[in-house]
This record gives sequence, C-alpha cells and structure tokens, in this order.
Amino acid sequence: MRQPSFSRGPQGNPGQNAGFQRASKQQRQVLLRLFGFVMRHYKFSIITVLLCIVVTSITSLFSTLFTRTLIDDYIVPLTQTANPEYASLLQTLFKLGLILLLGVIASYTYNRLMIRVSQGTMLRLRKQIFERMEQLPISYFDQHSHGELMSVYTNDVDSLRQMISTAMAQVFSSVITIVATFTSMIVLSVPLTVVSILIALTMMVVTTKLGKWSRGYFRTQQESLASVNGFVEEMMTGQKVVKVFSHEQQVISRFETINEQLRASAYNANKIANIVMPVNGNLGNLGYVLIAVVGAALALGEFSIVNYQLSISLGTIVAFLQLNKSFTQPISHVSQQINSVLNASVGAERVFALGDAEPEVDEGHVELKNGRWAMADGQTKDVMGDVDFRDVDFGYTAEKQVLFDIDINTNPGQKIAFVGGTGAGKTTIINLINRFYDIQQGQILYDGIPITDIRKQSLRRSMTIVLQETHLFTGTVLDNIRYGLLEASDEDCIRAAQLVGAHDFIRRLSNGYQTMLQGDGGNLSQGERQLLAIARAAVANPPVLILDEATSSIDTRTEQLVQRGMDTLMQGRTTFVIAHRLSTVRNADQIIVLDHGRIAEHGTHEELLALRGQYYRLYTGNAID
Repeated sequence: MRQPSFSRGPQGNPGQNAGFQRASKQQRQVLLRLFGFVMRHYKFSIITVLLCIVVTSITSLFSTLFTRTLIDDYIVPLTQTANPEYASLLQTLFKLGLILLLGVIASYTYNRLMIRVSQGTMLRLRKQIFERMEQLPISYFDQHSHGELMSVYTNDVDSLRQMISTAMAQVFSSVITIVATFTSMIVLSVPLTVVSILIALTMMVVTTKLGKWSRGYFRTQQESLASVNGFVEEMMTGQKVVKVFSHEQQVISRFETINEQLRASAYNANKIANIVMPVNGNLGNLGYVLIAVVGAALALGEFSIVNYQLSISLGTIVAFLQLNKSFTQPISHVSQQINSVLNASVGAERVFALGDAEPEVDEGHVELKNGRWAMADGQTKDVMGDVDFRDVDFGYTAEKQVLFDIDINTNPGQKIAFVGGTGAGKTTIINLINRFYDIQQGQILYDGIPITDIRKQSLRRSMTIVLQETHLFTGTVLDNIRYGLLEASDEDCIRAAQLVGAHDFIRRLSNGYQTMLQGDGGNLSQGERQLLAIARAAVANPPVLILDEATSSIDTRTEQLVQRGMDTLMQGRTTFVIAHRLSTVRNADQIIVLDHGRIAEHGTHEELLALRGQYYRLYTGNAID
C-alpha cells in the first residue's frame, strides 16, 4: 500500500491532507480495537485501574486546594496572632497526610495492575497471532519474509506493551485530572480559568499538528525495522554462501543502505515528536506567568462584573497556580507519550494484519481414522495410496500458469519419478498433492476421492514428504525422529533410523539418540541431517511417500547405504520422487519427463531410452537438473 508523503506539512496539497485524514482515522480505529481487546480480557482490572486513578487524582486535587486553606485560614491568621495556636493546623496536616497516603496506595495499585494487564495482553496477542500463523497457507510465507514476521512478534508487540503499561494509564489519569481540575478552577476563579483554557488549547493544537507530521514517519520506521531484521536473518542463514563468493563488502554495503533508511525514518519520526514536550513545557511556563500576573492584578484591585466579585485572595492565587500546572501537565504528559502512541498504533496495525490474515481454507469432510477413510455417509474405505491427476492446470498467480493438462495415473505401491529441467514443474506437482496450493482446473484424486473433499490434516497425515532442504528442531536426535509420529516409541524411532541407515552415525554421537541438536543441527553434516529427515519420514509409515531430491546432499557411499533402506521403505507404498541421481530413476515404475509445465514423455526407464527423446538426452548426458 502506497503511503502518503510526509515531507511537507499539512498545508501541502489536498491529496496529502486527505492522506493524513485517512491515516488518522485508521489509527483511531486500530487504537480503539486494541483498547477493546484489552477491555474484553481485563475488564475488571481496567475498572479497578480507573477507580484507583480517580482516587489518586482526587487526593492530588485535594492537596492542591488545601494550599488555599492553608494560606488563607492558617498561615495568614497565625502571622497576625501574638500567641499562635498550632494544634488545629497539625491535626489538619495529619488528616491531609492520611489522604495523600491513600493516593500513594491507589497509585501503586494501578501501576501494578497495568503491568499485569500489559504483559497479559502481550501474552494473548502473541498466542493469537502464532495460532493464526499456524493456520495460514504456504503462499502467505512466500509473500512475507521471516524477518518481517519476526519483527511483528518482537518490535511491534513490544511497542504495544510500552503503550499499554505507560501511555494508556497516562491518558486515563490525564482525562480524569483535567475534568476534576477544570471544575475546581472554575469554582476558584473564572478569569484565571479562561487564561488557562487559552494556553491549554494552544498546547493541544501544537500537539495535534506535530503528531500529524510524524505519524507517517513512524509507519515507515516500523517497515524499515522489519527490513533490517529480515536482511540480518537472511544473511545469518546464508553466511556460508556469502563467504564462498567473497561478498562480504557487498553485503556490508547493502546493510549500510537499509540501515541508513531505518536511521533516516527513525530520525524523521522522532525529530518532530520529541519537540512536542519541550514546546508544551514552555507554553505551560508562559501560562504560569500569565496567570501569576493576572492573579496579582485581581488580588490587588477591586474588580466586579454584574455583582460577581473578581478579586481573589493570596491563597487562591497560589492554589490556582498549582491547579494550572495540574491542568496543563496532563497535556504535556500525553505529548510526552506521543512517540509511544504513534509507534504502538503502527505496531498494532501490523499485529492485527497478521491476526486478520485469511487462514487456509479447508472444506474437506473425509477424515483419516485408524488408517481408513471415514466418509461423510458413515462408510469407511481402506487407504490404498492411489493418486491420480486429471487434466490439472495450475498457476501461483492468475497471470502466470505453470502447469498445463497434467494427467498422471498411478497404481498403489508404484514408484513415480519426475525428471526435467529447472523450473519444469517437478516441485510444483509435489506441492499440489498435499494441497500446499490448490489447482485452478482439473482434479487430483486420492483413492478415487477428490483431495478437496479430504480434510487437509487427514490428507497430510496420510503422506510424508522428505524435502530437499532439511530442517531439524532444537531437541534430541530422538525427538527429531519422533516428529514424524509423536506417538512413536523409542524403539519405533530406532528401527526407523536403522531402516534408512542412520543408526550407525547416531551411535557415534556424544550421547547417541539423546544428543541435543541446536541451530538446525549445525553440529551434523548435511548428509547426516538428511538421514534424520528420512528417518523421520520412515517412523510416520504413511501409505504415500514423497521424496523431493531427498538424497541430493548425501555422498555416493552414503547413498548406497541409504538406498537399501529407501527401497525397503518404499515397498508397499506409493512413492513420488523428484529425481536428482540416475539411481533413483532407473528402477521407477513410471518416469514422467516435464518440460515447461507439460508432460513431454512418460514410461519406464527402458521405454524412454528407446524413444531417444528428452529423457534419453538427460540420461546419456549423465545429469538431471
């Protein structure tokens, strides 16, 4: 979404002013939604906080108004008495102390509650967006970088914590204080109240104008921060590639560019917002002086309007000066929190955007129960592993089709190999089988059932994929193998490792199957990591097995060991193989040659060689892309 330019002030072109209005309206909606979320889960705590803030504000106001009584009723009379009596004054001060103590307790209580509310809200938000993330389709992660998503969990969520724990309570307190103080000011002196209102309005206008100017920059700052996080994460995972090609300087140069973009956006966001409090502070001081001058004039002279006495006492002037600070100070406090509020509004927008992302659609009604398909009519059907493609067309976007008229007929237990050049559509077909993406035309049948009728979880539990890029989780070797089937026993996991040839190297590890893996198995070789991924597939024991160049990172000697286990693993189950080495192609029941998203040839190894077509050229060239 293109954001409006904020390089000029609000007096710029009409389109820019409209952009400000849209941004302001959107931010109000986001902040109201955040407040609604907090109230929904912490209604009692927020009500308690409001009550405590009321108590704190009243006690503070009472102490301010007491100044008038202290001067007019005690200090002035005592200075004019030959033998002053201080007992009544001490009693009054003691009562005032008790009231202020109540305010301290209320202030402590609401601050503790706001910490609980802020941390609890963050807990719930992180939980909700993580749950939603697990429901999102693979296509969402194709369009959003890992660093961008990580920035939502860290920077954006933390910006909300800062606002809820500090700014929200400050706003509540400011509103209550302004209302209570304004009422007291009118009672004390209407003319001085008018002066205070003029100063307050000036401060509000300044805060609003400066907030408008900086609002868009805060959004840019969050986006730039996400870009920096994404780039750093990408460079950390690709550090070996950087070293191999000696691109350190180019990477540093690129980082300096996006880091400078972050600095510039953060500078622009804060240079305006950070002057709000000093400007308002000086305006408040100006108001303090004006009230003192006007108050002195009223105290020294005799003024009245329509029988309303304008003259005031010395105690009233002192009390009103303190009230004026209490009246303008909340505006300064709110302006002080403007950075936090603007930053949080952008953060909340990004958090809610992730939480509102459309989850993966699953309209299936056929489920896998105890190894059988449970149909909608109550009947059951054995899982055979028969997967067929019928005139399938597919494109990742509507503008670019990548598969055309794909027809594949298999029998349960067959081994189907896909070969072809890079970009021919091999991995795309694999992604369609388990519905990582949905086709535009045609049908994919699983045991005669359209896969759109099968619940996605049931569909994916009935097949296992060994990806070309392996991923191991933090935990023991045994835990990573068991990830294929959480109910598997230790003995099942060990048998799976023995089946694929991983048992020997696991035994040589420092703690065998209890060896802890961290950093995606960084202490293992690429081949060993691939073997664990294959063992993870073996323990799942599915009727359909998908191998996406699963042996691409294994050396020739290790492949010979693994291939025996793979052949055993593939027996009795339908296997789809994206071929990388000729040894995985020759014994396939059916070899499908893909060319630019179309099936160019299909048949057995001998049949395709006899055709002397594309497969023949690939085979005799001793390489398959």
